[in-house]
Amino acid sequence: MLVVMTIQTIEVPSNIPPPARQLASVLKNLLGIPTSHCIWLIENNCVAVNQKPCRKAHWTLEPGDLIQVDRIPMPIAQSTPKKSPSARGSIEFLYDDPDLCVVVKPSNLLTVPTQYRESQTLLGRVQRRIQDQNSKAKIFCVHRLDRDVSGVLVMAKSLAVAEQLRNQFAARKPDRQYIAILAGLVPNDSGTIRNYLATDENLNRYSVEDPSQGELAITHYRVRQRWQDATLVEVRLETGRRNQIRVHLADLGHPILGDPRYRRDLATHRAWPYRRIALHAESLGFEHPSTRQPMRFVAQWPQEFRDFQRSISKTRPSGHGGRKENHQESEG
Repeated sequence: MLVVMTIQTIEVPSNIPPPARQLASVLKNLLGIPTSHCIWLIENNCVAVNQKPCRKAHWTLEPGDLIQVDRIPMPIAQSTPKKSPSARGSIEFLYDDPDLCVVVKPSNLLTVPTQYRESQTLLGRVQRRIQDQNSKAKIFCVHRLDRDVSGVLVMAKSLAVAEQLRNQFAARKPDRQYIAILAGLVPNDSGTIRNYLATDENLNRYSVEDPSQGELAITHYRVRQRWQDATLVEVRLETGRRNQIRVHLADLGHPILGDPRYRRDLATHRAWPYRRIALHAESLGFEHPSTRQPMRFVAQWPQEFRDFQRSISKTRPSGHGGRKENHQESEG
């Protein structure tokens, strides 16, 4: 049950330090409501700053700015939300040595905390695990996966190793292979998407043709299996931009199932009821920073992928060994 309250205009006081002046934080402090409620208000057009609607929770305010909150849903009784099954339990370790560890990230779990300092993240859980053996141990993030994406990640145990691994990613050396279930039947057996990705004011990514307006993004894909109205593809990244795979596959007209951001109108399927994206970082290959030996790790399919495969009927095989592969390249 909700009680709807109307709040008058609030002026940002001068005693709030700059790091705490982000809109969601200011609302939490001034109104005494949970961060999740603040974000809900912002995202649902209930908040204006200086008489202009603002839907950015991270928007930085200045002393004297005027915040208008139209309504505040305040729960009289709030039950504890159920955790996603895939985010519970221990983290699977594929490899662990004094320099680094390789783990499997479950879906519905942030890789690292955001500005809201979430307590439940992959980074935090891995650090707690290694500190059980060494209380002074530290973990450093090298690369990330979106909250609703699962798969292989490497993490460093020192800043020096982290920098060496990050340099490999910057030089496009790691072999990153993903699998994704796409809406509809992808016509070509393989292809390459090459364009530039820009970011709008709501942090959504989109493709542009002008190199000066975006970051170069190159994605290679290959069909593994076609079903009645969905396609399983293998994706290899040449560059690693934020949301790159999701944007590129949506640009093809075949978005990843369950994606709430890119072509959401098409990204639904009767056999994919899960609150996650049908994208999984299946394997990762890199050079060990200390031994210089090549390493490659593979994560098994998530349960949701296996259940999906069992629930739909195959209508025709993929092009491997039959239909000749066509190379498709998109420049925009």
